[in-house]
This record gives sequence, structure tokens and C-alpha cells, in this order.
Amino acid sequence: MSTPEQAILQKARRQILEQNQATKEKAAGRTRLTSIDFLRGLVMIVMALDHTRDFFAAGGFNPRDVTEPALFLTRWITHFCAPTFIFLAGISAFLYGTERKTTEVSRYLFTRGCWLVLIEFTIVRFGWTFSFKIDYLVIQVIFAIGASMITLAALVHLPLWAIATFGLALIAGHDLFDGIKAEQFGAAAPLWNLLHQPGAFDLTRGFKLIVLYPLIPWIGVMAAGYALGPLFRLKRETRVRQLFAIGALITVGFVFLRATNLYGDPAPWAVQNGVVATTLSFIELRKISSVVAFSGDDARTCAYASRGVRRSAGNHRGLDYDIRSRAVVLLHCSHLSAARLRHLDRTGHNRG
Repeated sequence: MSTPEQAILQKARRQILEQNQATKEKAAGRTRLTSIDFLRGLVMIVMALDHTRDFFAAGGFNPRDVTEPALFLTRWITHFCAPTFIFLAGISAFLYGTERKTTEVSRYLFTRGCWLVLIEFTIVRFGWTFSFKIDYLVIQVIFAIGASMITLAALVHLPLWAIATFGLALIAGHDLFDGIKAEQFGAAAPLWNLLHQPGAFDLTRGFKLIVLYPLIPWIGVMAAGYALGPLFRLKRETRVRQLFAIGALITVGFVFLRATNLYGDPAPWAVQNGVVATTLSFIELRKISSVVAFSGDDARTCAYASRGVRRSAGNHRGLDYDIRSRAVVLLHCSHLSAARLRHLDRTGHNRG
């Protein structure tokens, strides 16, 4: 069979698959984009890399050492995970509400957010520690997603422009408050830790709360994702073009801002011994300070996913990522437990 005939058949097969998918989604009464599922699943795979390294390479190397490019990038690439996942959650919340009443969407977000907070402090905690002794709790990404959903449950009652303004203000402006320290608030210091400054404090005697993901920037990322939701109802070609433009614009802005060392990450970049090390120093950011940069990259990555998923329609890998994305909490907990078990088998020591 000639190559042109093969191309025609492949194109026809993709169109049929896309039509079948759209029919199934419509019958299910929901709006769902395969590209979002694909990207969410891919992020989960990258996240597993980070957590696996955490169990098996603790003390073995510094993943932020710019003189070790390969090792550095295994950590740096995972900075995309939390911003992308929370950004996509905001987009998905908008799409969920396209055919539902605002009160229904608000109730759904509030309920789901509460469940995620509970899961963070129970199932996820056990996955990290393998211990039923509860003398401390850790606020990590699942809690941040849950708290952001609870906040979004209130925000959805506002006009879309107000949600966008709120989200962008938190993303772009949260670093302005870096000079304010929790201890300045006295007894209210834990509230500032929860909102902006990572830290640990005692809730009661012998019971500690450790905040790794302060909420302000993540609430902003989810709100921004929700505000971008209408773009995902456009035709694919238009959506991809606009996502590329938005992502490129934000990325150029980040490069300019980072080059000045005037705002953003408190650790300035510096010229190193070599071009590669200098480049890595330039892109080395705290996860929280990187929200602005990676939110821009999220838009471009969504564009790549929108284009790439269509090309992989019918491909088993695309299906594999999609399955992962539809069971994200299960995958998050299961891969933590698997890594913990392997670490325990390897070392005979439970880090929890």
C-alpha cells in the first residue's frame, strides 16, 4: 500500500477515535479533554521520579548542585509537577461547571477539597511514614490542592474577571511579602506559616504541624487555571495557538525578571564555571518562587499536550497516561507505599 493511502487511513482512524471519544463524553454528561488527562498523567510519572529519588538517594548527592547537570535536572524537572497539577485542577473545575449550576460546582469543590485534606493527613501520611503514630502532620501538595479547591468553591460565585484578577495577583505578588516573617505576628505566627512562609510549629505539646506548601501561591494557580478554562472550549487549533502565545509571553517575562535578580527567588543566580552551570544557576528556583515561571510553562505545555495527544490518538501510551490521570490519588498513594516498601527492604530502616 502506498504511503499517501496509509496517511489517509491513519487520519481517518484518528478522526473516528476522536468522534467516538467526544460521543462518549457527551453521553456521560461531562466535558473532558484528553490532552488534560494526558498531561496530568505525565506529571504523575515525573512526580514519581522525585519521590523515588527522595527515598533512595537521601544523603547520596545534592540534587540542586549546578555542577552535576544530570542529577540537577532530575530535581528541577519535578518543579513542574505541583504548578501543572494545580493549574490543571483549576481548568478541570471550570470544565466541570460548564453544564452545571454554580451552587453545584461550589458544593462539589468544597466536598472534594475536604476529602483531599483528610487524605493528606491519613493515607498520604501513612504512605510517607509507614507509621500509625501521629505526633506530627505535614502540609504538602495534596493538602494544598484540597485547600485551593475549598477556596475556589467560594470564588466560583464571582465574575470570571474577578477570579482571574485574584489568581494573577496572588501568583505575581506573593513574593512581595517575603520580607514579612512569621515571628512578627506573635501568637498568630502559625497562620502566616500556613499562608506564606514554610515552617514548623507546635499545635499542642508533642504535636507538630510542618508546612511545606504555604497556600497563597497555590490558591492563585488554581484560580488562574479556572479563569483560563473558557479557552479550552475553543477549537483545538485556536486553543493551541493561544496557549503557545500566552506561555511564550509569560516565559519571556520570567527570563527578563530573573535576569535582573530584582524580584522573585531570594537566591540570585550567578555566573558559574561554564555555560551549563551558569544556565542551571539561572533556572534554579525554589518551588514556591517558581510558580510564576512554571505557570507560564504550563500554558505552553498544555499546548504541546493538545497537539501531541491528537497525534497519538489510538496509541497505547496515550491510553496509559490517561489511565494514570483518572486515578491520580490512588497512584500518588500507591507509588509512595511502593517506594517506601522498597526502601525498607533495601535498608531495613523505616524513615518515618
